[in-house]
Amino acid sequence: MLTLNCPICTQALRCDSSHRSWRCANGHTFDVAKQGYVNLLPVQNKRSKDPGDSKAMVLARAEFLRAKYYQPLADKIAQLVLNGKPQTLLDAGCGGGYYLRELLAQAEQRQQSLNCVGLDISKWAVQFAAKQSGSTQAPRVTWLVASNSQIPLPADSVDTLLCLFGFPVSTEFNRVLKPSGRLIMVDPASEHLLELKQIIYPQVHSKPEQLPVPADTWQLADEQRLTFVFELNQREHIQHLLAMTPHLYRASSQGRAKAAALEQITLTADMWVRTFVSAV
Repeated sequence: MLTLNCPICTQALRCDSSHRSWRCANGHTFDVAKQGYVNLLPVQNKRSKDPGDSKAMVLARAEFLRAKYYQPLADKIAQLVLNGKPQTLLDAGCGGGYYLRELLAQAEQRQQSLNCVGLDISKWAVQFAAKQSGSTQAPRVTWLVASNSQIPLPADSVDTLLCLFGFPVSTEFNRVLKPSGRLIMVDPASEHLLELKQIIYPQVHSKPEQLPVPADTWQLADEQRLTFVFELNQREHIQHLLAMTPHLYRASSQGRAKAAALEQITLTADMWVRTFVSAV
C-alpha cells in the first residue's frame, strides 16, 4: 500500500479504509477531494495564493494535447519507462495528467504493473487530472497537489521519476528515488517552436545548452533528441498552444497581435529526452 509523508510533520500518512482521507500518527488529516486528489500543499508552504498554472492554462494545454500533436513524445516516454518490470512511478509536475494517462494506457496494453503518483503545485491541474482519470485508474494513480521542493513521499520509494518540461529539485528527486532508480527528463531544445518565436518576438535569442540537473549529483545514462514537425490548421489550436506556454505572456502587444491573427502555422517540436541515475 502506498505511503505518503505528512507535509506538516513528515510522519507517514496512510489512507483510511474508506479512501476518503489520509492521516498521520500526529493526527494531521487531509481529505480526498470529490475529484479524487488530496491537497498536501499547506498554506504556509505556498509562495503565492494560487501557485502554478492557472485554470485557463490547464484547459488550453488539455485541449492542445487531446489533439495528439505531441503523441510522438508520449510514445517515447512509454518506450523508455515500460521495461517489463513492476514499478512505482512519480510524475513530478504532472499538469493535467496527459502523459501519465497515455503511459498507463500503454502499460495496460503490455500488461505491465505501474503504481503511479501524479504531483503538481497547481490545484487546477491536479483537479483536472484526477477528474479525467475517473475511478478505473484510482488504484494505480494517487493525485497530489504538492511541490517538488517538498515531495510528500518517503525516501527511496520511487523506481522512475518523470519531470517533463518541469522544474527539477535535485535534492528532493535524489531523496525519493531508489538507489537503482532513474530520472527521465524532457526539456525544450534549441529549435523548439522556433517558427512561433520568430513571429511573436522581434528577435530570438539562443540559450547555451546545458544539463538540467547538476553533474556532481546525476550521471547522464541516456540522451536522445526528439524532433518532429506538426501543422496547426485551426486558429483555436494555435491559441491553445499560445495559452499553454509562457511565450504569450512574454511577448509584446505587437507580438500578441501577430499571434492572434494566425490561422495556420507549421511548427517544429524539438526536445531533449534524457535519463539520469544518481551519481552519489
